[in-house]
Amino acid sequence: MAEPITAPDFSNWTCPMPLRDHPNVVMGHGGGGQMSGELIEHLFVPAFGNPVLAGLADSAVVDVGGAKLAFSTDSFVVQPLFFPGGSIGHLAVNGTVNDLAMSGAQASYLSCGFILEEGVELSVVGRIATDLGDAARRAGVQVATGDTKVVDAGHGDGVYLNTAGLGLVADDVDIRPQRARPGDVVIVSGEIGVHGIAIMSVREGISFGTEVVSDCAPLNGLVAAMLDVTHDLHVLRDPTRGGVATSLNEIAQASTVGIELSERNLPIPETVANACAFLGLDPLYVANEGKLLAFVAPGDADAVLAALRAHPLGADAAVIGECVEEHAGLVVTRTAFGATRVVDTPIGEQLPRIC
Repeated sequence: MAEPITAPDFSNWTCPMPLRDHPNVVMGHGGGGQMSGELIEHLFVPAFGNPVLAGLADSAVVDVGGAKLAFSTDSFVVQPLFFPGGSIGHLAVNGTVNDLAMSGAQASYLSCGFILEEGVELSVVGRIATDLGDAARRAGVQVATGDTKVVDAGHGDGVYLNTAGLGLVADDVDIRPQRARPGDVVIVSGEIGVHGIAIMSVREGISFGTEVVSDCAPLNGLVAAMLDVTHDLHVLRDPTRGGVATSLNEIAQASTVGIELSERNLPIPETVANACAFLGLDPLYVANEGKLLAFVAPGDADAVLAALRAHPLGADAAVIGECVEEHAGLVVTRTAFGATRVVDTPIGEQLPRIC
């Protein structure tokens, strides 16, 4: 006699992408994709809402005594703490310096908060602090204040960091995602997807035939070189969590323009392309920590591109697309075969905890 059919028990099932109406916080809420956007839009913005926050850029630009001040904060929970090309200490400095640079600011001062798990080796904390100090000196910024907290063993993950930063913006500089306009040329400062693959290779112990080194670097000098060409940079964005695709979608939606990419022009290194093919990832969604996207007027594009390529961090800069009036708020890419596909914002994140 056949066994009776019983209803399946769904309580222990998991899904690669958490349900959008999940009643609890899930990893996807921290991934920089649609779930992060919904958390910000429907929870944090109503709670904190004000005209400064409404810009939702990498850093806020505020008036303080007649000076334009850029202000940003970021938290870092990367695993592993050390990886080829850097550490959580390097990320903490460069991440905040770069967020300020995306508003056209040169970072002046940082704060730094260490959240330490009970039992973590002091040698590990010391190594991270040394890396953080070295990164600050390289970026030309001072760590002016800080804080330390310790949480119970098992309630942390070794070391978490938070940094906040301040920097001045020139009076005639107005860089924000709402300024993209049809006709703008879209430039990326170099090869994409490197940081995310570097983290994944170490975390999962996967060899791709050669060591992939993170691109973690301060971009304030690169932005200064661009501003030497023109102060009329429309949009800058460093495509960290969610990669180039997520950043472009955020800009398209903020400025209500369409963005068209040329797939053949995307600077994807062979190692990243091979790793993504092996892992089933799209390089457009893989995080970067030392690259920027720039939206500039057509008349400035050649000069800005030349300035980028003259800088060590922009040697592989390339024009990857343009802004158009069609399909406002959407990003599309033209493939090597002449077809067009929509490049959407991911729901969660392909690679969690990469910064």
